[in-house]
Amino acid sequence: MNDPAFTEDDYAWMLKALALAEQAEAAGEVPVGAVIVRDGKLIGEGFNQPITTCDPTSHAELVALRSACQQERNYRLPGATLYVTLEPCTMCAGALVHARIQEVIFAAKEPKAGALVSTQNLFSSSQLNHRVLCRHGLMADVASDRLSRFFKRRREERKRKKTQG
Repeated sequence: MNDPAFTEDDYAWMLKALALAEQAEAAGEVPVGAVIVRDGKLIGEGFNQPITTCDPTSHAELVALRSACQQERNYRLPGATLYVTLEPCTMCAGALVHARIQEVIFAAKEPKAGALVSTQNLFSSSQLNHRVLCRHGLMADVASDRLSRFFKRRREERKRKKTQG
């Protein structure tokens, strides 16, 4: 454990999210993974799947939310924490508010579309009737490196295909 702001359990759950991000990458998806935990137990998990499912809403967070809501047989998840390897976008942040997630802990910031700290502070909006706590930076270097390597490989593949044909 490096950062006193995070517990051993936080690290363990983020490691699980990072393992799910590997599954996304293996499927050719952007490597993002998410887990939802309540009372120390995993209740939902997911990884990015919009390409393979032909569904633009199949972000890791929403796949994990659907999984948790089905397991809990409820569309509300009070007291639950989402661990995700990349800062959620506006779509995912809105769904997390509607699900009444208690806290989001994310690894890497998303400077182009991150809706929690990078481009906006959606959870701080005075119009919302539910407040979601947010912490970030847990294992950010690991998540950022994985994403950087993924996009570098993707750019190289596109460049190679362009020069071949």
